[in-house]
Amino acid sequence: MDYPGLGTLTNVGAIVVGSLLGMAVGQRLPDRVRDVVTDCLGLVTLLVAAQSAMSVADPALAAAVGSGAVLIVLGALLIGSIVGSGLRIADRLEQLAGRVHTWTTRPGTVRLEASGARQRFIDGWLTATLLFCVGPLAVLGSISDGLGLGIDQLVLKAVLDGFAALAFASTFGVGVLLSAVSVGVYQGALTVVGMLLGSVVPEAHVAALTATGGLMLVGIGLRLLRIRDVPVADMLPALVVAPLLTQVVVLFR
Repeated sequence: MDYPGLGTLTNVGAIVVGSLLGMAVGQRLPDRVRDVVTDCLGLVTLLVAAQSAMSVADPALAAAVGSGAVLIVLGALLIGSIVGSGLRIADRLEQLAGRVHTWTTRPGTVRLEASGARQRFIDGWLTATLLFCVGPLAVLGSISDGLGLGIDQLVLKAVLDGFAALAFASTFGVGVLLSAVSVGVYQGALTVVGMLLGSVVPEAHVAALTATGGLMLVGIGLRLLRIRDVPVADMLPALVVAPLLTQVVVLFR
């Protein structure tokens, strides 16, 4: 029998194990190898993003909103990005990451650290947190866990995140390890939401959220490939706006 939260605990455990292995291996890998690993992660992220973004053509979403599915995703990203930028989510997350980095560093060594090491910590924490939390499996798997529908999705996500954490930690270090805390809080909260909902989220709303999350993953892929520094964190409110816009369209049709 599955217990609510078991999927998230499995996911967090996989990230911790993967991060520790990555940190151990990373010390022995030359920079060029770590750069190649990061590039591979960027390409795979784009592949996962494309699969998620294709949910914009989901039959349930088309039946609910007609031909306006793309406009819903566009509207969600625009509104979410405006709200996120106004709230300065990306800046606040970077500030928080900087504080966490200071807390986890011995007082005597803070001044001796190069700014590059601090930025590497912040990039690792933010990038890993966004990658592990933005994907549709994080939302759908956690809600399904809370609804008592099983943890299969989160177990799959745990395997993927474990390998990703290994690769990320070999490049970014301890920041990736601490992203496990972010995942635990985020997915734990979604599991509670699933427990409170008591019913399955409408498929059309899930499809809109998944497609929106897919495009956000494209932004993460572009960041990993060092093509463009897309402010994905500022777009996070779009994950809430997407199902809300879908409901608005359904009500007015």
